[in-house]
Amino acid sequence: MEIQQVRAFLAVAQELHFGRAAERLHIAQPPLSRTIKNLERELGATLFERSTRSVKLTTAGQALLAPAEEIMSACRRARSAVTSAGKGETGRVRVAFAGVSSHVMVGKLAKLVRQTHPGIDIELYSSYYAVPALNEVIAGTMDIGLGRWNFLPSGIESRTVARETLVIALPSNHRLAHRTSVRMADFATEDFVALPPDPGAVLREHLDRLSHGAGFVPSIVQAAPDTSTLLSLVAADIGCALTVSSVPDNVSYPGVVFVPLEDPAEPILLRLIWRSDDSSPALREVLRLSEALMPSPEPSPA
Repeated sequence: MEIQQVRAFLAVAQELHFGRAAERLHIAQPPLSRTIKNLERELGATLFERSTRSVKLTTAGQALLAPAEEIMSACRRARSAVTSAGKGETGRVRVAFAGVSSHVMVGKLAKLVRQTHPGIDIELYSSYYAVPALNEVIAGTMDIGLGRWNFLPSGIESRTVARETLVIALPSNHRLAHRTSVRMADFATEDFVALPPDPGAVLREHLDRLSHGAGFVPSIVQAAPDTSTLLSLVAADIGCALTVSSVPDNVSYPGVVFVPLEDPAEPILLRLIWRSDDSSPALREVLRLSEALMPSPEPSPA
């Protein structure tokens, strides 16, 4: 059966009059009659009892009525799905984010998408580090990345969603825990815990650079696989840790105090990234929503 035949059958079945059904379909009556006859021939059954005074459904016609309505309903759903997808109202957007410092931000974005575009499926993946998230966006296995990168390759677009400063995570019983700010020179004799020195590890690079600028090499006694483990090591009084100001905004860790670092340093940029050639309407809609939820901060004064 063709969709045109199903539509013609339903029009006659509902009107029980070939003339009115033809007007409803905006066609002449003879083509409508031929369409019904062709459908009956293909099905091998008479669908209507015709007389000069009335048109009635046969038993076969009554049996076809519900399936025909289901077919047309499925066609409408298909058309609606395609239209919605083209407008960015449905689809799938995969988001890779690095570390606990962006958990709250990612949660708010997922909630906003769910509230305004329930047809968009947001899939969240925590990669702990920014470089793997970038690689997955480049490879096309992720659509959006949220993290901190010193360098982004061509073909990747980005938008800054936060400018962060550096803080030192200290055990709550540390001698400097009561201070309103500290300098890196204050930690020349202290032990540190840190994330692995992977290529592109922004915090590890800052720790090395600031320590060297203060005249010492940091004593890193323990590496941590992620920020949650890093803070647990600080709470256990194994060492201090350099991290970003968004971490205390996203997590509360008993036994850990965060103190701002005075040493001059460029702000660390938390960025949203995506592929330049990704034309997904759902992606573009999520990016549009992110601008309202996470507007780009004003540039820092010189």
